[in-house]
Amino acid sequence: MSVERSDVEAKLREIQGVIDETTQGAKNAGVLAAVGGVALLLVVYLIGRRKGKKGSARIEVYRS
Repeated sequence: MSVERSDVEAKLREIQGVIDETTQGAKNAGVLAAVGGVALLLVVYLIGRRKGKKGSARIEVYRS
């Protein structure tokens, strides 16, 4: 059995296709993770602001 150049080229193209798909999937996952992280930080910030306003004590001092 002999291996021809076209067989090797076809196999390399197949491997390159799998690598390209994997790379694209990893990029998409990274972008989604970054967007999710920013959204989470924004939600935590807004909740913290609300609790801070809600729990702050206001004292009025009257002088007679």
